[in-house]
This record gives sequence, C-alpha cells and structure tokens, in this order.
Amino acid sequence: MDIIDTIARFFQEGGSFMLPIAIVLALGIAITIERYIFLLSARRTNKNAFNEIEPLLSRQQFDKIVNITQASKAPISRVIGAGIARLTVSPRREDIEYAMEEGLMETVPRLEKRTNYLGTLANIATLLGLLGTIIGLIAAFSAVANADPSEKASLLSQSISVAMNTTAFGLISAIPLLGFHALLQTKTTEIIDSMEMAGVKCLNTLIALESLSPKTRVSDE
Repeated sequence: MDIIDTIARFFQEGGSFMLPIAIVLALGIAITIERYIFLLSARRTNKNAFNEIEPLLSRQQFDKIVNITQASKAPISRVIGAGIARLTVSPRREDIEYAMEEGLMETVPRLEKRTNYLGTLANIATLLGLLGTIIGLIAAFSAVANADPSEKASLLSQSISVAMNTTAFGLISAIPLLGFHALLQTKTTEIIDSMEMAGVKCLNTLIALESLSPKTRVSDE
C-alpha cells in the first residue's frame, strides 16, 4: 500500500502533464508488445516454412513450393515464392536474385512497421516532461511573487519539487521506450538476415541441381 500511495502522490503532485506522459508510455508499451509477438511469430513461421520448402527444393517440386508459399503467412514464403515464380519464366540466376530481392523489399516494411514510433514516443515523453517542469516553474515563481516574504523560501522549494516530477516521469517513460526500440530493431535485423541467408541457400541448392543457368552462360547468350 505504501508503494501505491507513493505513486498516487507522485502523480498528484506532478500536475496536468503527468497524464499525457502516461498515455505516451502506455501507447509505447502496447506497440512493443504487439511488435514483439509479431516478430516472434514471424521467426517461428519462417523456420517452419523453410523446413517444409527445403526438401521440396532438393526434389525440384516447384509447383508444391509455389502452393505452399501462396498459402503460408511466413515472410520468408514471399521471398522464396517470388524466386520460384521467376524460375518458371527465366532460369537465369540474376533474374531469380532480383525477384527474391523484390520479395524481401516487400516483406521488410511489414517487419519494421511501427517500431520507429517508439523512438518518437520516447522523445515526446521527454519533451512533455520538460515542458511540464517549465510551466510548473513559471507558475511557482508567479505564486511566490505574491506570497508573504516569510513563506517565499518554503513555497518556492515545494513548487520546484512538484515541477520536477514531470521531468522525472518523462525520463522514466523515455528510457524504457528507447530500450524497447533497440530490442525490436535487433530482433527485426536478425529475421531479415535469416531471410537473406535462406534465399542464398535456395539459390545455391538450385545451382547445385543445375536448375539455373550460371552467370557465365548468360553473357554467352
């Protein structure tokens, strides 16, 4: 109960800017949870989809691969599916690479969606805290100017203490949001790197099966 009372007193003394900062923090936490769950799901579905597609590549069952990639929601399916679809049109490695890169470019924005908002929300929380402190100090000095001389020192110290609560809460909100932003960016980069690696493995497998024309032959054509 003491902790709850302390938090409640902290909010009451912080003034009207505490609520907007709290809303920014809640919004950032909601985005973090949604993105984290999405990235975990993407990582799991990518692994399952690639494990299902890899043996089909070795058997050159491209029709089945296309059907799987069309039905799958895994991000890697769009990349591999684009490459296999181009394979049916052109066996050149360069064309397959371009198709996979295009599929990757279409997938990356979905992985990075809303993550950049966390950095913006962290800055907003910090600025709201500073703004609340400045407005609180202005109000404090205005009140002190009209106060009794004997009460000015205590009144000023109390007002400054209250005004600083908004800055403290702004920083308390901003620091975790920056940490969440870095965490999600790291997870996203890991997934993108794994997708690029999977694309390279697919290309190497196809070349080993001689399903693609090597680049050296392209120039001869």
